[in-house]
Amino acid sequence: MNLLFVCSRNEWRSRTAETIFKNHGQHQVRSAGTASSARLKLNSQMLDWADMVFVMEEKHHDIIRQKFPDSIGEDSIIVLHIPDEYRYMDAELIEELKASVEPYL
Repeated sequence: MNLLFVCSRNEWRSRTAETIFKNHGQHQVRSAGTASSARLKLNSQMLDWADMVFVMEEKHHDIIRQKFPDSIGEDSIIVLHIPDEYRYMDAELIEELKASVEPYL
């Protein structure tokens, strides 16, 4: 299964998620950001590739729906409700990501 993690700038939350889940074995994992200043900017090819898209906040879900209305089904986007208050590989962020994502894996 192809998993895509999305936050705003693809620096801390989604990048941490990619790092911790990329060695899961059964999944291919990528990450991207919705902001114009994102390290890796989200595009329609990434959404077409993904079987499941995990977004950190509701605003990311809304941006995907607005900018890419035909790229992915509504049921394939999961909002994790993880606020932008962590740094890359922050221990609390890792625990929150694992707890939020593991039920879907």
